[in-house]
Amino acid sequence: MNPERITISLDAMGGDFGAEVVVPAALNFLKHDPDLNLILVGREEVIKQYLKGDDAGGRLRIHHASEEVAMDEPPSRVLRTKKDSSMRVAINLVKDGTADACVSAGNTGALMATARFVLKMLPYVDRPAIIASVPSIAGHTWMLDLGANVDCNAEHLFQFAVMGSELVSAVDDIEAPRVALLNIGHEEIKGNEQVKVAHEKLEKSSLNYIGYIEGDSVYKEGADVVVSDGFVGNVSLKSCEGVATMITHYLKRAFNRNPLTKMVGFITLPILKNFRHFIDPRRYNGASLIGLRGIVVKSHGGADQLAFENAIRFAKKEVAGDVSRRIASRVEEQLNAMASK
Repeated sequence: MNPERITISLDAMGGDFGAEVVVPAALNFLKHDPDLNLILVGREEVIKQYLKGDDAGGRLRIHHASEEVAMDEPPSRVLRTKKDSSMRVAINLVKDGTADACVSAGNTGALMATARFVLKMLPYVDRPAIIASVPSIAGHTWMLDLGANVDCNAEHLFQFAVMGSELVSAVDDIEAPRVALLNIGHEEIKGNEQVKVAHEKLEKSSLNYIGYIEGDSVYKEGADVVVSDGFVGNVSLKSCEGVATMITHYLKRAFNRNPLTKMVGFITLPILKNFRHFIDPRRYNGASLIGLRGIVVKSHGGADQLAFENAIRFAKKEVAGDVSRRIASRVEEQLNAMASK
């Protein structure tokens, strides 16, 4: 392996499909990307079944791990008893500098707990957050937190805003991303106390803060980064996914109603395919656990090959953008600036 290339460790046993998806995704990704090394972490005998002797010209290797984390295992038990799990070992490779980032489709709670335990938090950051993009009229919008922290205070929301702004600046090459707080209205009097205090803090910051945003505006052309606590963020994300599924369902049912509607559906097939491509959740797969001393990307547990490749792509962008260092620097800068006011 070329040490000058970016190296990403992959939890080959995580998710609903494990090596069946992760290994083909890794091989296909390397065919189209000459600037990457990948490490498949998991049970060697299983991984080899899918590799079939292909090591992508020496850019793909196996790191054996004897244990796996089930999708329903409690995080506390994983931390205590699964020290040689593919998830834990993949994160360890980031800690010791062997890998620049880790991607896993495994148990979200276990991944967050393990990553936080192994990598620790960045200076001045109290809690990690989960950030991912969702489709919008502008292309996509980034949201955080998406479930890592159910209860947050104003300081946490402020830190999420700083971290989200810096990540989006790095991966989307936006100099000053527009940051908004998710709220039940635009008026100053709306919202709970945490949101109101966070709003005041953000107004005094040097971020490109545009104020409150309502749920429907997440998918319009308003903000680049939308901040909320993990409870609200996760509900918003799942609602978006549910609406997309419902629209697809009713479109299929409408076009299959009778021979005439089937003919109309055939005529409009290119438009429908384009619509399906745009809202396809696989295109947006890959959520970053930001705030840690290292890059960890969570893939959807049910991800197929295309979706997992997109999670790898996102991890590479984070490494190339030096996201962890930039977040640490920006959080310290913002806190110092706030303290001097």
